[in-house]
Amino acid sequence: MRKLLPGENLVLQDHPHWITIVGSLVVPVILLVLIAVADFTILYPQANGSGLYVPSLRKILSFGVIALALLWLIVVWIRWRSITYTLTDQRIAIETGVFGRQEKIIPIDRVQDCTTKQSIFGRILGYGRVEVDAAGSQGAEVLDHLPKPGEFRDQVFVQSERRRGGGMPAAPAAAPIPANPSGV
Repeated sequence: MRKLLPGENLVLQDHPHWITIVGSLVVPVILLVLIAVADFTILYPQANGSGLYVPSLRKILSFGVIALALLWLIVVWIRWRSITYTLTDQRIAIETGVFGRQEKIIPIDRVQDCTTKQSIFGRILGYGRVEVDAAGSQGAEVLDHLPKPGEFRDQVFVQSERRRGGGMPAAPAAAPIPANPSGV
C-alpha cells in the first residue's frame, strides 16, 4: 500500500511466502538439468565418432537455456513482489498486478471472520492461507501463502476489536486475599 489514510497506522505488510518462488522454479531447473544431460550425452562428441556433434550447437543451447531460466527467475520474482498484503488499524488491503494494479480493500470494522489454514509443510516453513470474511461481501477473501498466518489473524482480531470500540478484553481482576484465611 503506497499511501496511508490520515490517522491510519501500519500494523503488518508482507508479500507471499518465499515458497511460492521455489515452486515456480521447478520448470527452469528441469530445463537446465535436461540441457546438461543432453550436452554431455547426445551432443558430446564420442571417441567412436557417434553422437550428434555440431560445434556451436552445445554453446547456443546452453546459453539459451540459461538465459531462459534467468528470464523466468526475473518474471517470478517480479510477480512475487507485485503481491502485497497490508493490515492497518483501519483496513486490510490486497494489492496484485505488475502492469495493471488491482487493489481489494476490506474495512477492518466489517470483518466478521478470519480463518487460517496450514498444511504440514506450511506449519514447518511458516506459511498458510488466511480467509477473511467481511459483512456485505460474497465469499471470503483469500490471502494465500501468507507468512505467519496466525499472527496476521490475531492482529486482524485485535484491530477489529479496537475499531469497534470494544478494546481488548481485560484480564479478570484477582479477588483480594484475606490477611488471615482461617478467619481466627
